[in-house]
Amino acid sequence: MIGVWARRLGRVAIALVVLLELLFVGDRVVLQFRISRRTAYGVVEVNQFLATPLKGSKVEYDLMGTVQKTCTRSIFPQKGNPSCWWLERHKSQWE
Repeated sequence: MIGVWARRLGRVAIALVVLLELLFVGDRVVLQFRISRRTAYGVVEVNQFLATPLKGSKVEYDLMGTVQKTCTRSIFPQKGNPSCWWLERHKSQWE
């Protein structure tokens, strides 16, 4: 009985991996299409903060400024840039 469930679980895991790979490849193809039409990249303003450790386990946070970050209009991070949908939801970056 356990062997049957283990095989089913293995098949489900393999199917999920294959589906994720297909989604990534499709995302890459769509990005290449958008690059040819010059609509693949976007720009998002990001706040950069510097966390400085102090005595007594305290931390001081300093705003370093806002910078413009290039992002890709895709589901996954591509070509070394984060996805625009993710960067728009995480506008604070810590150093």
